Amino acid sequence: MVQNNHSMEKRKDGFLIDKDEDQKDFIFGIRPIMEALNADREIDKILVNKELKGDLLKELLAIAKEKKLPVTKVPDTKLNRITRKNHQGVIAYISSIAYASWENVVDSTFTKGEAPLILMLDRVTDVRNFGAIARTAEVAGVHGIIIPEKSSAQINSDAVKTSAGALNFLPVSRVRNLYYTLKDLKKSGLKVVGVTEKTDRMMYAADLTTPTVLVMGSEEDGVSDELLGLCDEFVKVPVHGQIESLNVSVATGIVIYEAIRQRKQADS
Repeated sequence: MVQNNHSMEKRKDGFLIDKDEDQKDFIFGIRPIMEALNADREIDKILVNKELKGDLLKELLAIAKEKKLPVTKVPDTKLNRITRKNHQGVIAYISSIAYASWENVVDSTFTKGEAPLILMLDRVTDVRNFGAIARTAEVAGVHGIIIPEKSSAQINSDAVKTSAGALNFLPVSRVRNLYYTLKDLKKSGLKVVGVTEKTDRMMYAADLTTPTVLVMGSEEDGVSDELLGLCDEFVKVPVHGQIESLNVSVATGIVIYEAIRQRKQADS
């Protein structure tokens, strides 16, 4: 019989959290989560027992909807695997960072007289890959990262650690729908470049000196067809060895630095 080792920890703000073996911070119980929401804690997502009902739950869900937080209905067995404590059918994961508005990021970049370089991650769910991408992006000078509410890596202490602290400085925007966000980014004057193996055009051929959104997809599925349909152009990272693909964090770093190389060259 396998047992999970859990420990309780009290945060500086007074909230009691449970830390599982993967160091994911979460709180549980309807009232504690409502208190956290009303105190404007940064919540990644909320898991709710799909059989749970009641007026108090409706109140919690209404607050979550108002704050545009993702809520997922799950079996009670999943919640029990996360914690053995009395979770009352509700668990909320706490984010390790404060999210930013992509509109503010783009506007402030234009105000500084710079061409925005934004990274959009489509279904990149591995925490360590995400942390590594954030580290490279922050060091290189990318202005911000956009991720979806669902099907994205949880930004927990593991992600911050893997990013070497970069997530404390790099603006990350979490949006409900990448498709509509991408349409709005195009309206804001940004060119959308999809990085995909479904093209023969190398990344060197694209002009990455203009305001640009680089769209990266998961290693398993790449960029979704829906998002590819909004791209202004497609590029790929050149590969010459026997292995046909790169780790997504490595591929992202290569494309980012090609954009930085072009921008440095244009300024010189």
